[in-house]
Amino acid sequence: MEPWTPRQVDIVALARSRGRVSVEGLAEQFNVTPQTIRKDLNDLCDRGVLQRFHGGAILASGVANVGYEARRKLATEEKRRIGLRAAALIPDNSSLLINIGTTTEQVATALRGKQGLMVITNNAHVINILQGFDQIEIIVVGGVVRHSDGGIVGEAAVDFIRQFKVDYAIVGTSAIDEDGALLDYDYREVKVARAIMDCARQSILVADRMKFERTAPVRIGHLSQLDYFVTDAPLPARLHDICRNSDVQVEVAEMG
Repeated sequence: MEPWTPRQVDIVALARSRGRVSVEGLAEQFNVTPQTIRKDLNDLCDRGVLQRFHGGAILASGVANVGYEARRKLATEEKRRIGLRAAALIPDNSSLLINIGTTTEQVATALRGKQGLMVITNNAHVINILQGFDQIEIIVVGGVVRHSDGGIVGEAAVDFIRQFKVDYAIVGTSAIDEDGALLDYDYREVKVARAIMDCARQSILVADRMKFERTAPVRIGHLSQLDYFVTDAPLPARLHDICRNSDVQVEVAEMG
């Protein structure tokens, strides 16, 4: 079976956050034909991820983390390079907040050679990545564990994070709008991401080029609020101008 496309990953994320998706709504959102969306939905149903109903689909019963695993397999080499470049910005003996996301997990992997770090995270995968590296103190955010991706979300997670003021926040995003808005699918996750950015002296966004072409319904914040943006390709002109005008340092982890 062919690998998932980025659009199919996004469709599953939308089905999870909304409960159901319609052919017409998805066609409008992704600016493609209804026939293209029907093909995507049929493919996802064949994989056992969605169940069709007339005019749309819902998440199949028993499906938890399949969408997250598919996301992890998208742009894996690009995410690895981004992780290495972002980790290079973090000095030893720093404190960090690390958010949910497959790219933030690559940052955590690249941090394993650092000394004297304190890492506070709401990402169960980051805990597993850093566990056993004695030079890194891990603090786990309290709250509700989301089975789909190992994220810890909810008001308890937000309250826990607000106890801290760390040196760096490592955050990901599902999409970046052409006006610089950072977007995600789940309102609960967005509230945690906002708290993480608020509780850090410097914020580092890690996102690959596919995020420039995607969309999501919930606003996390704006590119201008960041200190660093680590990506894998030169930015589109409008995003480049926003970063330049807002003194956001752009780090491009290109092949080489």
